[in-house]
Amino acid sequence: MFEQTFKNVDDILHKDAGCGSELDYVEQTSWILFLKYLDDLEKNRETAALLTGKSFSPIINSEFHWSTWAAPKLPSGELDHHQAQTGDDLNDFVNNKLWPYLRSFKKSALSADTIEYKIGEIFSELKNRIQSGYNLREVINLIDSLRFRTYDEKHEMSHLYEGKIKNMGNAGRNGGEYYTPRPLITTIIKVVNPQIGETVYDAAAGSAGFLCEAFEFMRKSKSLSTAESEILQKRTFYGKEKKSLAYIIGIMNMILHGVEAPNIIHTNTLAENLADIQEKDRYDVVLANPPFGGKERAEVQQNFPIKTGETASLFLQHFVKILRAGGRAGIVIKNTFLSNTDNATVALRRQLLENCNLHTVLDLPGGTFTGAGVKTVVLFFEKGKPTQKVWFYQLNLDRNLGKTNPLNENDLVEFVELQKSFADSENSWTVDMKDVDQITFDLSVKNPNKKEEAALRSPQAILKEMKALDEESSDILNSILELI
Repeated sequence: MFEQTFKNVDDILHKDAGCGSELDYVEQTSWILFLKYLDDLEKNRETAALLTGKSFSPIINSEFHWSTWAAPKLPSGELDHHQAQTGDDLNDFVNNKLWPYLRSFKKSALSADTIEYKIGEIFSELKNRIQSGYNLREVINLIDSLRFRTYDEKHEMSHLYEGKIKNMGNAGRNGGEYYTPRPLITTIIKVVNPQIGETVYDAAAGSAGFLCEAFEFMRKSKSLSTAESEILQKRTFYGKEKKSLAYIIGIMNMILHGVEAPNIIHTNTLAENLADIQEKDRYDVVLANPPFGGKERAEVQQNFPIKTGETASLFLQHFVKILRAGGRAGIVIKNTFLSNTDNATVALRRQLLENCNLHTVLDLPGGTFTGAGVKTVVLFFEKGKPTQKVWFYQLNLDRNLGKTNPLNENDLVEFVELQKSFADSENSWTVDMKDVDQITFDLSVKNPNKKEEAALRSPQAILKEMKALDEESSDILNSILELI
């Protein structure tokens, strides 16, 4: 039912003049979903207060309750069409009354880690793009049929929402910013193995895929006490995101996964000076897929000791600096980081190898990221001691990856198993730092264990041979004809 509802919502938004892409569909669905989620959250809190004999104070004033403006009901449970606004009246209420009211929460909230603050921030960043109040009414009616009351309902909703994010990533526009393949994320988390009581950080959070999956991993790791559940909810996951839409989607994604007030900040991480990071600012675990290919301005580069315009290299400096001693990281980065000879990349490789134990490099095949034609690797490292040996694993698949044939968890089973003992295999090997060039620190992926395959001929060579064979056949035929 939920899946069909999402499809119907997209069909309506597709017809609206204010929504022109998959990104718009997700954005507009997000704010309406969020308000419906809030309504169900309020109902759950009210029920819990009644059962425990505690007083209940709603977050939202009655005039702005979902059940007042979005879905007023008759005693029969059907929509009260006399009370439910539509058309211009509905758009006027949403744009000129509801939105300003919700924005005001950002100023009145007691702190940034409350649901009230998140409400204010979300509605300060977004706007209603649905131009037709009649389309908006149809979407609201569909969303009203969804429920967020039980864990199973939230789980199904989070799964569908992930699907929408994936579709948005596959739409071709900035895909990598929004969607890292979930099998890759879960594999990275298995290797890094975050524990309850540790803090987990992503400075380029995007749709918060790493934080959501780390929450699921840690929640399922053991039977949690009430205190441990509160630690996971409030004092474990932290993120930063520069772009408004990704920030909103990240918050919504975490909420749907069960984190009520996500600690994600809307900010440009790279605008922070590395020299200002103190011990209290550091984290135990860093999981991230920073944007690659971007170029940062000169004033942003001044915040870093190693100056470079390459966004991913600046993020890597940030991650190394913000990890606690003994902290662990799993970072996706372009494979050219391992071999580029420019001064900044060489200096950064040296810094990483001298300050951290880069124990594992996972080399991913092309096509891992749909819509992004770059090859990537995952760096796994621990801060506080220099690298002695690096274990490489080259993921070799018998198929080409793409939109219709994506990476799956089975593809990475061997990597996870071999990584536990850093075992050598046809796809894995170990490099001793003594054998690495101490000037360039080149870490190019060169698998010494892979059997050499016969080189494939180029199309030009094949055509040339075919032409030669044709000419030879023609000569033979002519010789036979002459004999006749």
